[in-house]
Amino acid sequence: MLDSDNDVLHAPTATTAPAGDVVHLRRDGTSVVVDLAAQPHPAIVHWGEDLGTASERTLQSLAIAARQQRVSGGLDTTARLTLAPTEASGWLETPAVEGHRDGEGASALFTARDTVVSTDALRVDLADDEAGLALRVDLVVGAGGLLRSRLTLRNTGSTPYTVQTLQAMLPVPWDAAEILDTTGRHLRERSAQRHDLTFGSHVRESRRGRPGADATLLLAAGRPGFGFESGRVHGAHVAWSGNQRLSAVRTTTGDVLLAGGELYGPGEIVLAPGEEIASPELLGSWGDGLDELAARFHTGMRARPQHPQRPRPVTLNTWEAVYFDHSLEKLMALADRAAELGVERYVLDDGWFRLRRDDTAGLGDWYVDDTVWPQGLHPLADHVVARGMEFGLWFEPEMVNPDSDLARQHPEWLFRGRAELPPSARQQQVLNLAHPGAYAYISERIHAILAEYPIAYIKWDHNRDLVDAASGPGGARQVHAHTLAVYRLIDELKAAHPGLEIESCASGGARTDLGILDRTDRIWTSDCLDPIERLEIQRYTALVVPPEMMGMHLTTPHVHSTGRTVSLALSGAVALFGHFGIEWDVTTISDADAIAVAEWVALAQRVRPLVANGRLVNVDLTDPGLDVRGVVGADRNTAFFTIAQTQTLISSPAGRVRLPGLDDATEYRVRLVTPGGLVQTPAQSPLDWAHHDTVLTGRQLAVAGVRPPVQNPQQAVVVEISAV
Repeated sequence: MLDSDNDVLHAPTATTAPAGDVVHLRRDGTSVVVDLAAQPHPAIVHWGEDLGTASERTLQSLAIAARQQRVSGGLDTTARLTLAPTEASGWLETPAVEGHRDGEGASALFTARDTVVSTDALRVDLADDEAGLALRVDLVVGAGGLLRSRLTLRNTGSTPYTVQTLQAMLPVPWDAAEILDTTGRHLRERSAQRHDLTFGSHVRESRRGRPGADATLLLAAGRPGFGFESGRVHGAHVAWSGNQRLSAVRTTTGDVLLAGGELYGPGEIVLAPGEEIASPELLGSWGDGLDELAARFHTGMRARPQHPQRPRPVTLNTWEAVYFDHSLEKLMALADRAAELGVERYVLDDGWFRLRRDDTAGLGDWYVDDTVWPQGLHPLADHVVARGMEFGLWFEPEMVNPDSDLARQHPEWLFRGRAELPPSARQQQVLNLAHPGAYAYISERIHAILAEYPIAYIKWDHNRDLVDAASGPGGARQVHAHTLAVYRLIDELKAAHPGLEIESCASGGARTDLGILDRTDRIWTSDCLDPIERLEIQRYTALVVPPEMMGMHLTTPHVHSTGRTVSLALSGAVALFGHFGIEWDVTTISDADAIAVAEWVALAQRVRPLVANGRLVNVDLTDPGLDVRGVVGADRNTAFFTIAQTQTLISSPAGRVRLPGLDDATEYRVRLVTPGGLVQTPAQSPLDWAHHDTVLTGRQLAVAGVRPPVQNPQQAVVVEISAV
């Protein structure tokens, strides 16, 4: 049986017959209204703001009010945006289901057979007996009002059925005339782009075998001018770690929709009689502003039983400190200094396995290099644990260097569609984990390393796109099967090693999706640690990913990825509202700098309960040189904000900045808590409110705000706000 292998949407908790021809699902501020009487099968007529306890009569009227008229030049029977529209139903945009039987039997027209309803979930079973297909549509309004949608297609015919398209579709309001998505590259993921949603389709595809650095994490459509604080906006995310497609469509028949699903390769999915495949979840969120939209994603993720619950350990990763220069003396000294600074997890990065003196060889030979580590990793791992820290280790299980024993012994395990290998990247090829032999080898090696050493954490890297990813010369496409194999391996590792945490890293943030994050504990947000670049990367990643699952580290003052020199205050402030850590050779810093770094670690430990449970706030500003963002506790008694300046401002001193998100009537004490204090020149007078017992109401902070300190470019301050 073929399946997406994502966690199955829960079945409706109370099996009941619908009260009428309209179903109203409600939870946490979201309503979804489904017209069961729509033809040829049910249709969503509202998704968004909670409609309250609407009567059956008004819901029936709402469904009727959504019906189209027949118009000149159109079909005699108007085509509806139903749960699974197809060409045979008159739908002339990309269908929900598309496929064929060896070039024939391409027509599909589904009708409803059974419906199961609860207060927050709907399951509709559809079928097309003539085409030999059955389709199940699941809709669940989950925690936070996050909508989860999935299609499951079964071949009920007597011959194989090739699936080309299987995607869920969600309607959005007609006034959603502007779209936002993200693009990027290595070292600059999730760069936002916006434009009008004109008539036709705006399609974003990922064909890299992973979402990719240029993929859109979210496709959002809203009222023109929507921002983070206000403006109604709807967004969709495909929770899948392989190839995928997202689209926003405006039709000339009055529909606007978001659609998404897996992007299948030619002939990749062929269902034998009786087999089925489930689409990835299409997750839909909405809000009055992007912050509210993001909060629904965060609440939905945090409600999962496997979501990280304990405080996120302050992490030091060794990569930029030593790269491939693995000297035990140096690494132990690094561990000693890390422990002094308050670090709680120490991660040994690339370079520990056979022949891995640079990135040209050894990848795939997952045995500790005894020429560098004659006693294995025990001396370092034991030293790290003795200093009170967890020990973590880097792997790249899906990749292989051609210069490795693995590649030489098992060339049949490498992805290729032709006799020659695909183009290399970072001097490496990709291991096909859908191959039983490759899977067994990688599984055995990781389990063996985990059994031998006290490893609490794996940094799971994935440093190249999949190209021509087939099972061998002339073979079948394997991205779908490989992705499922990765999911299975991670699940098995976690089951066998309780408490093990795994980070998803992919050339930084190139595999950032809620499919991989349903199994891992955080992502490495980007290989770029430059705080100026990180501001945008982190802001738009957090539209979907909860901040406690986003790796954010202090960087060396001279940033390796950009060459920019940055202050500790800016680096610390930008890393504060995430899973905090350090990427820096801290053995080289002065005692004074060590004290300052320790202060940032202590502040991050104080802030992290809010990061894990609070709500992110991004303040919409008119001055491009200022960045104001914060995190507000769930009880709204405490908040922290950062005010960063990225460039010179035309106004000096700057005008007041608002600090929204708190309780309007509560009085709050407002103070600066930046480690090291304010950076001030002799030409400046003191910032009066910073030297005063400043108490303001939440309403005053949201509406009037405070003057930010005068700062030079690349400086930042941290503001603590506490209920009096």
